[in-house]
Amino acid sequence: MNLYESDILRTLQKEPFVNQRILAEISGHSLGIVNRSLRAMIEKGYLNEAAQLTEKARTEMAKKAPRNAIVLAAGFGMRMVPINLSTPKALLEVNGEKLIDRLIRQLNAVGVNDITVVVGFMKESFEYLIDEYGVELVVNEEYAVKNNLHSLALVADRIYNTYIVPCDIWCDSNPFDATELYSWYMVSDLIDEESSVRVTRKMELAITPEKCAGNAMTGITYLLEPQASIVREKLKTMDVEEYAECFWEETLYTKDRMIVQARVVRSTDVVEINTYEQLRDLDSDSNQLQSDAIKAIAAVLACKEDEVTDIGVLKKGMTNRSFLFSAKGEKYIMRIPGEGTDQLIDRKQETEVFKAISGLGLCDDPVYIDPQTGYKITKFLNGVRVCDTDNEEDLRKCMKLLSDFHKMKLSVPYTFDIFKQIEFYESLREGSPSMYRDYKQTKEKVFALKAYIEQARTDWCLTHIDAVPDNFLFYDTPDGEALQLTDWEYAGMQDPHVDIAMFCIYSLYNKRHVDRLINIYFEESGKTCTTALRAKIYCYIAACGLLWSNWCEFKSHLGVEFGEYSLRQYRYAKEYYRYAKTILLEKE
Repeated sequence: MNLYESDILRTLQKEPFVNQRILAEISGHSLGIVNRSLRAMIEKGYLNEAAQLTEKARTEMAKKAPRNAIVLAAGFGMRMVPINLSTPKALLEVNGEKLIDRLIRQLNAVGVNDITVVVGFMKESFEYLIDEYGVELVVNEEYAVKNNLHSLALVADRIYNTYIVPCDIWCDSNPFDATELYSWYMVSDLIDEESSVRVTRKMELAITPEKCAGNAMTGITYLLEPQASIVREKLKTMDVEEYAECFWEETLYTKDRMIVQARVVRSTDVVEINTYEQLRDLDSDSNQLQSDAIKAIAAVLACKEDEVTDIGVLKKGMTNRSFLFSAKGEKYIMRIPGEGTDQLIDRKQETEVFKAISGLGLCDDPVYIDPQTGYKITKFLNGVRVCDTDNEEDLRKCMKLLSDFHKMKLSVPYTFDIFKQIEFYESLREGSPSMYRDYKQTKEKVFALKAYIEQARTDWCLTHIDAVPDNFLFYDTPDGEALQLTDWEYAGMQDPHVDIAMFCIYSLYNKRHVDRLINIYFEESGKTCTTALRAKIYCYIAACGLLWSNWCEFKSHLGVEFGEYSLRQYRYAKEYYRYAKTILLEKE
């Protein structure tokens, strides 16, 4: 059977045949297609002369009927700021009903009770589904660093006569059916600039030309053989680092189109909820709209909560989550502390830092900062870009700003003690051993550098601590490009040369690049870098590498991974201990 014949057979299975015109209205196909399809199915033995289903048709339907479903619910839902920290997308409520509950009930209604839910972020929140609906939970441990292709690969062997369903979909009417006769991918009639596919006249899904919009992709799919087999095999071969950030739909493409047919629905029938505003538009009374962050914005800017618009996620930071929004004709950025941040940062101290640097041109003063919650609102900067770590002109401007800041000799009533912080971050593992086998020996070596650091240290002032390239912001002004330094939450009294070390290790510089940056800093500050000073900076690189290695291990226990960055920090601890020690031995 072709696509049209299958659709008409499904229609006849639900509605007895009256005449061709009524069948055309119900099936959505033209009268000509209906007539041709009826004749063809009678000839093939699927219908008798009265257009009634034969035993052959019922056998075919039973063979292709849905057997199970896989719901993908592992991700952060980053675009759901500011509510994604407390609620996974699948558990958002629309009209008092959780998205995932509604999907499971709709699957159950058509006889699909074998349901697997792949979870990750806040996985414990889904435990109730086991008792409530008898689902099976499969945990994606790598949800923080891999997209849903990996989630589906974990359960690839379950794909046969299967619905694959994203967790962030609200369906007005039931999109599932007890009768399915071909593999399909659901799109809506809404034209979406972000979509990569469009529906052709043959109801195929072709890749859209560059810069062309397509049909909005809902993510709901039904897979039969042979397409199910193709997807299973592709998941096995594509579940590698190269495809870590890919959506599972990548497995559906062959050349310029998908291997499955299109199933088109009205945009009002199936709604994907990706953002806070989409949820607000769908159900303005949803409990999840009760956001402390939105309430804070409304209070600070003296506006109504529904006047906070154009909410958009920024790239997930290593410490915080931030989002853009508009209110009262202005654009702003709100920072929300990330996982475990309350254990890492003293927000009252951060507030003191902003008082110390206020009005000095180092950064825009916050519109609002709450020392209790860590919420911070700043004005949006136009044309922002971060420092290019390979561009010497950028590096000189950044090091000039950094050295000028250090020359101000600002002070606050607390310090950032690197070695105490290492011990503190280590303690947050609560007795769990380091993931590095030789951690104890590496720590002993790095701590052995402490005596030299204290003897060689000559300056002591407010130091940024997190002076990494991503925190140097170049932005547009009427007078040209300007530069400021942001994210002062780790700042405290310390040797200012620590900031050079931090810039180097975040940039993942090799030794040649490290030495180049040290030279640039001292050239821009008008001073000379002696061999003793260079050795001290090497010591700081070793110590800071161990510091952030421990920080990464703590965040890893919270389910947040940083890939190569974490490993490289530990390597800095080991390698720069050796570089520093080599210089110190030569001086003896």
